[in-house]
Amino acid sequence: MPIALPTSVDETAALLARGDYVADRSLATALFLALKLKRPLFLEGEAGVGKTEIAKVLSATLGRRLVRLQCYEGLDAASAVYEWNYARQMMEIRLTEAAEGKAAGVDRDALAADLFSERFLIKRPLLQALEPDPAGPPVLLIDELDRTDEPFEAYLLEILSDFQVTIPEFGTVHAPEPPIVILTSNRTREIHDALKRRCFYHWVDYPSADRERRIVAVKAPQADARLTAQVVGFVQSLRGLDLYKSPGVAETLDWAQALVELNQLELEPAVINDTLGALLKYQDDIARIQGSEAARILAQVKTELAATTAR
Repeated sequence: MPIALPTSVDETAALLARGDYVADRSLATALFLALKLKRPLFLEGEAGVGKTEIAKVLSATLGRRLVRLQCYEGLDAASAVYEWNYARQMMEIRLTEAAEGKAAGVDRDALAADLFSERFLIKRPLLQALEPDPAGPPVLLIDELDRTDEPFEAYLLEILSDFQVTIPEFGTVHAPEPPIVILTSNRTREIHDALKRRCFYHWVDYPSADRERRIVAVKAPQADARLTAQVVGFVQSLRGLDLYKSPGVAETLDWAQALVELNQLELEPAVINDTLGALLKYQDDIARIQGSEAARILAQVKTELAATTAR
């Protein structure tokens, strides 16, 4: 029996928390409304802030199948929606001709109708998401939509408006119940307004220091509380600098887990220099922070934490 959807914002936040996702109330509200009104949820934000994770958590906590479409440049309907199994169709033609014999003739109309039946249809993620499921409609994740081009966006309009796909040789496939749709974008380009109008929109920002500490406590519970506070303070300071790529929450977690593996109970300048590759992904950023700048930031973080503790 399908697990019931949350009936309030608080229940939505609790649902995410059961999947170890620490959400702020505005995100829980946007997700609740999208679920309640059966509308897609479009999430924008920097890479690594937890957009994709929301779909994974929904799939796990609701017991729904996760159907993921990873977007890329040049993505087309054959890869995203459907294509015909041409090799199998050709084999069917040869087998039919061999069985009936050329002299007896082949019923071309019947063969054509059979060739474009469901058994020759290769279903890609978007078509799979329209199929009924005993556990309830699946969670459809359309990840990094900004990597595709505008013609593919236009193709999505029918799916996101009516939850159906038209296949010229086959007919229209309509979802008996709309899937839960999560779209994400890292905003490397603007998504067209026509698609955004069909969705609820939410910008997933970097978390506050308090929420990021709670995220690390949930995802890396083996990290010492003092280490967690220093890691989050250091990362928050880095995001205030003009770096090529500021670290996301994913990098914060990677760094905290790496420090735990090194048996660190608190940050030290030497270990920061040795592990910056877990936090920063561009050499120019690493070169800028390593050494005196890392020591300066760490000293500032420790001073602020000491002042907070004293209060």
